[in-house]
Amino acid sequence: MMETPLYIDTHAHLYDEAFQEDVEAVLSRAKAAGIVQFILPGIDASTQEQLEALCDQHPESCYPCIGLHPTSVGENWKEELTLIEKRLSTRQYYAIGEIGLDGYWSTTYMAEQQEVFFRQLCWAVEQNLPVIIHLREATEALFTVLERFRKEHRSLPKGVFHAFSGSIETYHRIQQYGDFHFGIGGVATYKKAGIADTIPFIPLDRLLLETDAPYLTPVPHRGKRNEPTYIPHIAERIAQLKQLPLETVAATTTQQARILFQLPD
Repeated sequence: MMETPLYIDTHAHLYDEAFQEDVEAVLSRAKAAGIVQFILPGIDASTQEQLEALCDQHPESCYPCIGLHPTSVGENWKEELTLIEKRLSTRQYYAIGEIGLDGYWSTTYMAEQQEVFFRQLCWAVEQNLPVIIHLREATEALFTVLERFRKEHRSLPKGVFHAFSGSIETYHRIQQYGDFHFGIGGVATYKKAGIADTIPFIPLDRLLLETDAPYLTPVPHRGKRNEPTYIPHIAERIAQLKQLPLETVAATTTQQARILFQLPD
């Protein structure tokens, strides 16, 4: 009898109100499906306590991160960063994130988004933590920040580009600015998804699996709330695109996630 492959969901908002009623059942289903560890990215101060409480209840499988999401950057961005900086000295975090730039929802605070992103990159390198980067319709602005960082720092960041949807050219360009992996989620299973054309050209050891639960549910569950149990569908799509055994995709992405986030076996 073949063993169930083991997976890591490197991006799941399990503390979201969408899971308020049944998070324990969600975790049980995921573990039964072979998803053994979960990275929980932060958004802002409004949800950080719920995030950390869930991780404290499941220290063997849920790992907390902290960061100011670009869509949460507003008039109080300095206060938000001050809270993050204080929290960084209070407990172990496994990444700084979800951070980055978002020009889709609003560009009102784009200059502030860039400054917030830069400062959090600095903290990550200082503390030897990976970053979880959100990028949406702000590619050139992102490279402006990364170029500034490269000019001002000797060490380059490491981390993952969450929900990566770029071209192979963007992939190669990103690699000039740090040691980056690329998170692949449910979008890869959608018809006409551009990332499906890029995945075959990205080395497997640069890919990580993620759900972004409760968002971006993969086929065949699209339209439902997303949850970590669906990770195997994403792994199967990568295996298909790269013409590799599913077990190889599972083993490699799990190993790379543990290395990047310094997770226990």
